[in-house]
Amino acid sequence: MSLLQLEGLAQHFNVGGGLFSKPAKLRAVDGVTVSIQKGETLGLVGESGCGKSTLARSIIRLYEPTGGRVIFDGTDITHLSEAELRPFRRRIQMIFQDPLASLDGRMSVRELITEPLDILKIGTPRQRRERANELLETVGLSAAHAGRYPHEFSGGQRQRIGIARAIALDPDLVICDEPISALDVSIQAQVVNMLEDLQAKLGLTYLFITHDLSMVRHIADRIGVMYLGKLVELAPAAELYTRPRHPYTRLLLSAIPVPDPAVRKDAPPATDEVPSPLDLPSGCRFRTRCPLASEICAKIEPEPRDFGGGHLAACHHADESAPTTPITNPERENA
Repeated sequence: MSLLQLEGLAQHFNVGGGLFSKPAKLRAVDGVTVSIQKGETLGLVGESGCGKSTLARSIIRLYEPTGGRVIFDGTDITHLSEAELRPFRRRIQMIFQDPLASLDGRMSVRELITEPLDILKIGTPRQRRERANELLETVGLSAAHAGRYPHEFSGGQRQRIGIARAIALDPDLVICDEPISALDVSIQAQVVNMLEDLQAKLGLTYLFITHDLSMVRHIADRIGVMYLGKLVELAPAAELYTRPRHPYTRLLLSAIPVPDPAVRKDAPPATDEVPSPLDLPSGCRFRTRCPLASEICAKIEPEPRDFGGGHLAACHHADESAPTTPITNPERENA
């Protein structure tokens, strides 16, 4: 059963403009349709600026969506008032990319974790303190840390505090917005493993946003690929890595570092010139970088095509772009 459904979700911004000129329209998210099943992890990947974080903020209504619908557990929450939305905010929580920026440095760790409990008046003050201690233990810290402040912790520890705060209200959906990108490589795997353990223990559903394709394959059940506000491919994780259909997906996979120089990863060449989001190409948005682009790509925007097994790709030449051999990293597969 779907916990979250996005139907043509759009988020546009007016940029610039003045006394004698009209503002330009930035289509940060432009008609994204996808669903997340209860208990699964949907990975969302793409280059910086493709609209991943904007999509997350639109889901939780930090931004008011320009168009489309956000349906959470059967209820359309797109245009609910703040009072009507409040019960759903408890069930949807977010882990932000920069833990230092998302944690108020004037509040102790205990205050940070109990703040949502205080706002919703859940339990007595003593029960809230006990809950904070319990959550700190759950994320690998100690109750002795409760009286300290964010600046006294390392980046990895601060992110653990952010995770503890996110699960304090027992949410159903947790949106992880690049939760490991600001962390040392040695800490990233620890945080991902902890998120997986919490999912198994608490029955959480994740939307996991990242630009690291080598990491997301270990946590995601399905992966969506975004490019300039559009969802261009969606597939089960194993299928995406072994048989990518969209040329952009293949380009991203080819950029994953491989420690063995003898391993060759075939991928279509592409230019590095990303179009301006204020002046998008006609037809397919990837066509200016795509080696398979043809006349139809400039005239008609491709619709998602179903290749079976839940594998969708929005490309006129998806059959041609699919590799005949899997794109894999043997050393990583054997690790």
